[in-house]
Amino acid sequence: MKVLIVDQMHPSIVDMLREVDMEADYQPYMRAEEILQCIGNYEGLIIRSKMKLQQTFFEKAQKLRFIGRAGSGLELIDLSLANQKGIEVINAPEGNRDAVAEHALGMLLMLFNHLKRADAEVRQYIWQREANRGLELKGKTVGIIGYGNVGKEFAKRLTGFSCRVLAYDHKKKGYGDAYAEEATMQQIFEEVDVLSLHVSINEESTHLVNDAYLQSFKKNIFLINTSRGEVIDLAALQKALQHGKVRGACLDVLENEKISILTPSQKETFDWLSKAENVLFSPHIAGWTQESYLRINEVLIDKLKSLVFV
Repeated sequence: MKVLIVDQMHPSIVDMLREVDMEADYQPYMRAEEILQCIGNYEGLIIRSKMKLQQTFFEKAQKLRFIGRAGSGLELIDLSLANQKGIEVINAPEGNRDAVAEHALGMLLMLFNHLKRADAEVRQYIWQREANRGLELKGKTVGIIGYGNVGKEFAKRLTGFSCRVLAYDHKKKGYGDAYAEEATMQQIFEEVDVLSLHVSINEESTHLVNDAYLQSFKKNIFLINTSRGEVIDLAALQKALQHGKVRGACLDVLENEKISILTPSQKETFDWLSKAENVLFSPHIAGWTQESYLRINEVLIDKLKSLVFV
């Protein structure tokens, strides 16, 4: 079985595929139009986020038997068309869940303890202790929206900080466990000090966090987003930060991550956020560790082993 790999992967993927009798064609720099030209020659495709797999793609992928998504989100793949064509779709959310959970925690601790500002000040020979007095995570109530692979791993890490963790996932029932209490959205609104988003992107979750949503919180909250940028309306976040409803934000993702070509309104909002001391950014790297790079391969291969190709 010939497998085309069109995004950068840990180099172990070639040998791993060979061990399950698959021949890898590793082409991480192949452009979208080139993929369309040659995909008809392959039984498998491994992709990260290079292109949307829609009608034109599936029309040309006549021999394709599986698509492996090197990561978690499947929003770029038309799953209905894949199902119609009998193409198996697998992903690897287990591969980077530890990395994302640790990153979210790291950003939150950095925000609580003013580490970005304090480090910059000391480098400029400024020694301010009282101005950098921080907050403790211990005793805070943390709300997790989306209690899947990453949400659960984040909750696990919070147990060491003696937090109360409330989890809300509208797709599940009976998911409360040793790490988090199953909660209603109303409980989240009324009780949390910190909100962390761990949801996939779809019509329902796009701009889930808007003006009305943020104003529903009884307390002034801290916000973490390591899921998808489109979940938060950044203009609404700016407004909430200006009025104190959001006390600080940790953003690993943005609505438009092509920050060199933002629209005028997006640029205006981003420029404001980028100057705010209580906003931390990272460039969509929460799941981007040395360990997750390899583990994603391992998860994909394990799932391929379980597939039966007739």
